[in-house]
Amino acid sequence: MSIRAVAGDQLTAQDVHDIWKIRDQVFAFEQHVEDTDVDGRDLLAGTTHLWLADADGPTSYLRVYVGDDGVRHIGRVCTRKDQRGRGLSGQLLTEVSRLWDDEELQLNAQAYLQQWYSTFGYVRSGDNYMEAGIDHVPMLRRAGP
Repeated sequence: MSIRAVAGDQLTAQDVHDIWKIRDQVFAFEQHVEDTDVDGRDLLAGTTHLWLADADGPTSYLRVYVGDDGVRHIGRVCTRKDQRGRGLSGQLLTEVSRLWDDEELQLNAQAYLQQWYSTFGYVRSGDNYMEAGIDHVPMLRRAGP
């Protein structure tokens, strides 16, 4: 499987459907997140969507965008239930690091995944907090040399 990386303003209707489908499966149905998923960032030129897919659609997905603070953020990291444990999200995070090695990257990790994110160079950058009913921890990865 090869990683697809597509700017928000270059997504096809099928891409949008497939992306929202995996996010809906993971966040709404599995994790029962009640917050609105669609936040106005997905179709922006400055948002990059990265995913791996098989015949059934995206197997793992994340998006990267520059926030109002001018910092690049990673979010909506998810993997289809039938594809977990294969290192797919790790492949996506490795690609993000490759693409934006010269920039600081921030993410809001579900707290139980803090150790996993640390294996990719992310460190805690603040106190735990609740978001969408789930314990989160802010993390960052400093820009490369």
